[in-house]
Amino acid sequence: MRTRVVILGAGFGGLELSSRLSAELADQVEVTLIDQSDSFIFGFSKLDVMFARRTMDEVRIPYRDITKPGVTFRQEQVRSIDPGRKRVVTNAGVYDADVLVVALGADLAPWATPGLEECGHEFYSPEGAARVRDVLAAFAGGNVVIAVLGGFFKCPPAPYETAVMLHDYLARRGVRDATAIHLVTPMPKPIPISDETSDALTGLLDERDIRHSHACWVDRLDPAAKVAHLKDGRELPFDLFLAVPVHRAPPVVVQSGLTEDGWIPVDPATFATRFPDVYAVGDVTSAPVPRAGVIAEGEAATVADVLIARIAGGPPPAPYPGEGICYIEMGDDTIGTVDVNFLSGPAPTALFTPPSAEAADDKRRFAAVRRDRWFGPGPRASRPTARLDGAGHESQLATSAYEDARGRPGPSPGGSRGQAL
Repeated sequence: MRTRVVILGAGFGGLELSSRLSAELADQVEVTLIDQSDSFIFGFSKLDVMFARRTMDEVRIPYRDITKPGVTFRQEQVRSIDPGRKRVVTNAGVYDADVLVVALGADLAPWATPGLEECGHEFYSPEGAARVRDVLAAFAGGNVVIAVLGGFFKCPPAPYETAVMLHDYLARRGVRDATAIHLVTPMPKPIPISDETSDALTGLLDERDIRHSHACWVDRLDPAAKVAHLKDGRELPFDLFLAVPVHRAPPVVVQSGLTEDGWIPVDPATFATRFPDVYAVGDVTSAPVPRAGVIAEGEAATVADVLIARIAGGPPPAPYPGEGICYIEMGDDTIGTVDVNFLSGPAPTALFTPPSAEAADDKRRFAAVRRDRWFGPGPRASRPTARLDGAGHESQLATSAYEDARGRPGPSPGGSRGQAL
């Protein structure tokens, strides 16, 4: 009898886990992958949309393209989760699982900051980025505030990338000299575990005359005065307020009883929850690692190792190492990288590599490899993997389905090395 695995959420974590189980246990598992959306979008693509590099249609990958043995995708909304019974109720049916994996991510909560919905713009969802694209097209200058509004948020480098890309975008439009840009964040520095990377990022801002305030919290916005009130008593006037909203676990997860202090606690070695045969990966957990796509992917690979050892037999797998590669947009079409490791040693480590055009190629390869791995041999199987060249056009790049992001053969399908934040 096949093991019934129900995966809630088809982001980095859900896609990686379902692909691994299909690749190694297709005849032993019955995987149901549930997501309320009809398509997947890489998180870093939202900035391409926001700055009019690509359209929403160009960055969407439809879930209908998934062609994986043993995997069924359902576009449904999760209404309730019973972790004790491993039962899920959606708007279309009821699912009972032998193994339940929660990978529903974190919701954005713009309502949590008073005034934001009335006079600010969130750009951390693809839809929000598309709306900001239209706002930016008509922006003629003034004070721009880019603000991180919560202590936990996806992809720590993204606000800095946004500031640099906004500078470049406004310069191309001829309105940068009429604009002041100010980045505000509660983080003490850009990448807390790496002074070298943090100095590089703040250096980019300084070179472009972008102000930055760290360890700084926005309390509320005044829509009438167009002023951001900070918790330290300062006021920041703005003409355009771009926000990384407060993040929250989805209400259906909180209501399930899985969470403590707002997030799902897990064993960081295996991502098991306190409920037997229930696991959680990605942004919805309180694991001691950043919230990022690469992290969710690596966590899912660990859960896959655990389940494969259990179902197929074998020794217990190694614990999750907490490692990955962060690709950072650093201006002038170059990418810097940070190799991070959070859990393998006595303290987190990070190795910074300065920006280069070659790393930009690596980032494109990263997306191409995962697109093929997760969505299977659909329309893409008949041709080499496509990537975008510097002009935004597709060029042909032959890759192995399990090459890592630097083009080296991966250790195994879904291995956690060579991934990008």
